[in-house]
Amino acid sequence: MKLAYFDCFSGAAGDMIVGALLDAGLDFAALQAELAKLELASCHVSARKVRRAGLAGTKFDVELPADAGDGNDHEHSDEPGQTARQHADEHALGHADEHKHEHSDEHGHAHEHAHEHAHEHAPEHAHAQTHAHEHRGLKEIVALIDSAGLSPRAADLAKRIFQRLGEAEAKVHGVDIQEVHFHEVGAYDSIMDIVGCAVAVDLLGIERVICSPIPTGSGMVKMAHGLLPVPAPATAELLRGVPIASPRLGDKPTGELTTPTGAAVLTTLAGEFGPLPAMTIQAIGYGAGGRDPAEQPNLLRVVLGELADAASADSVVELAVNLDDCSGQVIAAATEALMAAGALDAWVSPIYMKKNRPAWLLSVLCSPADVARMESILFRQTTTLGIRRHVCQRSMLARRHESVETPYGPVRIKLGELAGEVVTASPEYADAANAASAHGVAVKEVLAAAIELFRAAARKS
Repeated sequence: MKLAYFDCFSGAAGDMIVGALLDAGLDFAALQAELAKLELASCHVSARKVRRAGLAGTKFDVELPADAGDGNDHEHSDEPGQTARQHADEHALGHADEHKHEHSDEHGHAHEHAHEHAHEHAPEHAHAQTHAHEHRGLKEIVALIDSAGLSPRAADLAKRIFQRLGEAEAKVHGVDIQEVHFHEVGAYDSIMDIVGCAVAVDLLGIERVICSPIPTGSGMVKMAHGLLPVPAPATAELLRGVPIASPRLGDKPTGELTTPTGAAVLTTLAGEFGPLPAMTIQAIGYGAGGRDPAEQPNLLRVVLGELADAASADSVVELAVNLDDCSGQVIAAATEALMAAGALDAWVSPIYMKKNRPAWLLSVLCSPADVARMESILFRQTTTLGIRRHVCQRSMLARRHESVETPYGPVRIKLGELAGEVVTASPEYADAANAASAHGVAVKEVLAAAIELFRAAARKS
């Protein structure tokens, strides 16, 4: 199983995650080609080698449209070590009626930031930058991703990250998620960062992500709502249930080390948080933030490789509710919503409750970071008044895919390996179903053909 371990010793932001994966070997041309499918006019990406406190890394930048403005110029200082990427927000989430953004960096932010609270980011060359006040809602961004023709996995990951980000912002502002909008300049940037992360994970074939405890930073930040403590409200909401670290440089506050975009990406991707696991390292990459502080390297490290254990283990949470007054239609809809929101699995079992009432047990398996979202769906979409939860340790086979060419088209075979030996092989149902529909045959015929072709090839090898 291909693993990515994110070592957030100096925090994380969306551009740093993409930069780290590029530095670890992701082909920039392939990433650029996938992002071009979004068809965001005049919006381009670039990558370059930089140094942060003497260490080399890759800086990923989004070059925004020159005409994305409303005529309100904002001056930026000429501070060494900064990027030319200028914008109001990195993900610029906010209310549709919030149009004014203050730009200051007097609180020492380590990265280019991704939220409505609009921090100034000093360029390598001083210039005036204008900022647009058009907006994109979550529905529009999902439609943009759906129409881009990305791989199913990359599109699903990107939409899950945006959904998670939107839910956090909606909660801290006390509004419905559909009222959360991305200010136009920030939307370009956050779309490229978030979709870039999803595409990168897919292109590199990363099957599992583990992350170190995430440092939030310390001190206060100046935002559109005034001075607020680090972590910013949206970041704190996104890090519920996740181990965090708050390093300080002596008595000097570090400022904001992890942005909401960085927190949303990592908590969506990572199945667990902790130290570097036993693994065979294949590549290491460093993604650079915008600033170059003297105190520590402003870098995010990613370690790519294979797990050393024959069967790996991680922690998941099982949620369970008993339902004796809920219809089958409602339970089915709730199960579908749970899976769409990123549940690892969801299932229903018949039970008997008090007074011998026939009832249903609805169970959900999810990562620790997704517990709050899953519980919200259960409370909102079923009649339950309480949810049981317990942490489970699970063992997993190393997994990979191979594709076989059947008479009905290509079908992927999911392989499970124990100590390097394939011990289980199963055709992907979605591939078989699509092929069966296209050729007017039963799904079972495609499944049988795919597994027989795989076994025949395995015998020859």
